[in-house]
Amino acid sequence: MSQQDSTSPTAESPFKGKTGIRRLINATGYSIDGFRAAWHHESAFRQVCLLAIVGIGLALWLPLPPWGRALIAFAHFLSIIVELLNSAVEAAVDHTSLDHHLLAKRAKDLGSAAQLASLLNATIIWTIVLLNHN
Repeated sequence: MSQQDSTSPTAESPFKGKTGIRRLINATGYSIDGFRAAWHHESAFRQVCLLAIVGIGLALWLPLPPWGRALIAFAHFLSIIVELLNSAVEAAVDHTSLDHHLLAKRAKDLGSAAQLASLLNATIIWTIVLLNHN
């Protein structure tokens, strides 16, 4: 019986062979590389991070209940996560082709819409916490 070639739909990535602690170490390194790449190449990521620093700092400084601080921090971290995913979609689309294509535009627009939704979510959470912090 022959081995599956790399064009087979069930062929695994050669990078999937690591397990255990080695896999955790590698995954941590890849994640750090991702944060560095986002910080260096994505101005929107830097803006969302700075907004989170200011927002979470303000939430800690204001006399808010712990549940409010937690919700605000969660909303800001969610926005950072969404921006990372949005940047990943954009990089993958641009890697595939820099030509204008309706589906490429749709993919990028959907990522942008997800980020807008996460920022609206943060705004709503801030509003709810500020109006109900007594």
